[in-house]
Amino acid sequence: MALGARRGSVMAMVLRGAFWQVGIGLALGIPGSIGVGILIANQFFGVSPRDPLILSSAAVMLVLAALLAAAMPARRAMRVDPMIAPRHE
Repeated sequence: MALGARRGSVMAMVLRGAFWQVGIGLALGIPGSIGVGILIANQFFGVSPRDPLILSSAAVMLVLAALLAAAMPARRAMRVDPMIAPRHE
């Protein structure tokens, strides 16, 4: 912000970095959970490895947790006074 960035662009930058990691986690985690689900489906009665409701609810909870975790530092970065920030670094 000291170099002319707007508050919205600072928020977008922080959230973009967080959701890039969430996307990688979902891309690796969903196939991994299906694979492990197939392995344990034989040992537990009534366990479906490809249950879309469970997979989608887990993905939504991950995205919401990431949004909360990224929103707090993004809001703090938006509130920094551009004249004071260079003095602290």
